Amino acid sequence: MNCPESGLFMVGGGTPKNFAQDTVVCAEILGKEVPMHKYAIQITVADVRDGACSSSTLLEAGSWGKVSEELQQMVYAEGTTVIPAIVSYAYHNGAWRDREYKNWQKLWQK
Repeated sequence: MNCPESGLFMVGGGTPKNFAQDTVVCAEILGKEVPMHKYAIQITVADVRDGACSSSTLLEAGSWGKVSEELQQMVYAEGTTVIPAIVSYAYHNGAWRDREYKNWQKLWQK
């Protein structure tokens, strides 16, 4: 709720997808003023025609105020075939080099 921007990277759909999208709605119910998810990518083989994909694309989530309609993409593919390409692109693009290093293992040291 304290994050100024959020995004979703979803593989598959159904209940986990709706739960992740509804964090915006839940924050509003708790009285917090939060923006909708700015970014959203969903990788799925489901199709809304047969009731799969929870019968909801990211475009529909935008109409509910959960996901910005500007920066979203539905990818109709099997996850194991496209996720390696996406991760490779993100790694080789190198944006992570400019981020502050977080030494999370210090949380467990006494």
